[in-house]
Amino acid sequence: MSQITLITGSTLGGAEYVADHLSELLEQEGHQTDIVNRADLAELPHDSTWLVVCSTHGAGEFPDNIQPFIQQLSEQKPDLSQLKYAVIGLGDSSYDTFCAAAKNLDQLLGSLGATHLGERLDIDVSQDPVPEDPAENWFQEWKKCFCE
Repeated sequence: MSQITLITGSTLGGAEYVADHLSELLEQEGHQTDIVNRADLAELPHDSTWLVVCSTHGAGEFPDNIQPFIQQLSEQKPDLSQLKYAVIGLGDSSYDTFCAAAKNLDQLLGSLGATHLGERLDIDVSQDPVPEDPAENWFQEWKKCFCE
């Protein structure tokens, strides 16, 4: 099966919980996973699959733990044409910046040539207090894109 790198951008731990849960589901499907909570572009495979789970902090900003990675992507502009990826965002829809970090990251990865696998999932934590539940539902559809 495949190797999937799960990258988290998390302030309060919700994105990390979702990544942990999806890692378990992927491993049950026979895939190997690696969870990275402080991503460094130089240490990540560029010819594999990234599953990025990112919350939105403050006024649409990236959480502190993923900001250096976003800066590396933005400044170095690597060729990610061999990369496949998916993005899950966590946010609160009562803010006009709902899932802005995930949306911006999705756009950034696409602009660097990466291939998007399936639709981005935006989880509204004000409606889904256990974000692992909608993530698991999304996963059931996403794995079809991934396994084809």
